[in-house]
Amino acid sequence: MPTFTVFKGGEGGKPKESTTTKPDQLVGDNVLVKVTASGVCGTDLHYLTQDMVLGHEGVGIVQDLGPDVKFLRRGQRVGWGYETNSCGHCMECLQGEETFCPQRVMYGMPASADQGSFAAGAVWREAFLHPLPDALPDEHAAPLQCGGATVFTALQGVRPGETVGVMGVGGLGHLAIQFAAKMGCRVVVLSGSERKKGQALELGAHEFVAMSAAGRSSNKNNKDGQQQQQQQQNGEHDELEIKSPINRLLVTTSAQPQWDVLLPLLAPRSQIYPLSVDGGNFEFPYMPILAKGIRIQGVIVATRAVHREMLDFAAFHDVRPIVEKFPMTEEGIAAALDRLEKGQVTYRAVLMAQ
Repeated sequence: MPTFTVFKGGEGGKPKESTTTKPDQLVGDNVLVKVTASGVCGTDLHYLTQDMVLGHEGVGIVQDLGPDVKFLRRGQRVGWGYETNSCGHCMECLQGEETFCPQRVMYGMPASADQGSFAAGAVWREAFLHPLPDALPDEHAAPLQCGGATVFTALQGVRPGETVGVMGVGGLGHLAIQFAAKMGCRVVVLSGSERKKGQALELGAHEFVAMSAAGRSSNKNNKDGQQQQQQQQNGEHDELEIKSPINRLLVTTSAQPQWDVLLPLLAPRSQIYPLSVDGGNFEFPYMPILAKGIRIQGVIVATRAVHREMLDFAAFHDVRPIVEKFPMTEEGIAAALDRLEKGQVTYRAVLMAQ
């Protein structure tokens, strides 16, 4: 029986080395993959105390094939993301929307708790493995399996020339900027301060807005900040200005946006995509939804079709995550997760097999 090293969460929230054993003979369209790299996603932090194998941004090499595998071959590079199975027969699956299948299997569910991408190996169905373009090296392909696929999903249907707003320049935001810019969109980045302006413009942004500017007092003689504080208490802000109103806003921060500041920047019938996971409620003023026809659109992980389109697009247009690499060991995983939790990673952490 093939036995491989895995790294689990557990009591105390520290990753622990363990093993997973699979049957000797692969069945159906199952594929044994030797993991070469794994992205570290913010969602992994939610499972640190669970007795399950961590990681869902996996990249590796095909080692063995089940009898029903039709397209993959030994030695081929593949990746996988958040979803690893579905029924294939319900209306959602038949329409290519298997991410909403009632029997879907996703990261964190009991059906996949014994394996993940923080590991030396894994066994997945061929149907949920994605061949990797040669132009994408392992360390760049890994973060695309979830982070890249998620923002690419939120950009489906966007038209060249539209204005896309990206709130936050982080693990998701820096990928959203690249994808949107290379789709021919005008990209407006909204960030807390000017600190990441240079980086955002290098990644393809056309405008950069520091949200802190909205709280500044226009009274230059106000040295003690009392007027600024009074303005904020009264809900008053200096207005922000951009060249073209935002048609589609991707929120990649977990903190609630200042909607009173952002609403003047949104075009009529604009769409808002909350992409980061937060424990609280997503709150939005009621009347602007009616008056401006604003739509708030939930997005879960990419379907397989969108996932593969994303990989091809990233390879052809040279979309590259900015990564920090760590060894795939207990110590390396702990260090990566610690930096991620403290917001110190620039911009995606990647674990490399040793």
